[in-house]
Amino acid sequence: MNNSVKQEAFYAFDLLTEREQNLIFELIKSLIPDDVATPDDIAVHVSAIQDYRDGEFVKHEEINWD
Repeated sequence: MNNSVKQEAFYAFDLLTEREQNLIFELIKSLIPDDVATPDDIAVHVSAIQDYRDGEFVKHEEINWD
C-alpha cells in the first residue's frame, strides 16, 4: 500500500465519530492474523493430543458425509 492511500485512510478515519472509529478499529483488529499460541491454545492442543492417543476420536469412515 502506498503512503497516499494510508494518509487518505487516516484522514477519513479522523472524520468518523468516536463510535465509528471504535467499530473500524475492531474490524482492523479482527483482520490481524492470530498466530500466537496462548496458554489456553496450548492446553487445548495438549488435551486433544492426549484424547487422540487414548483412542478418543472419530474415524473418517464413521462420518456421514452426505
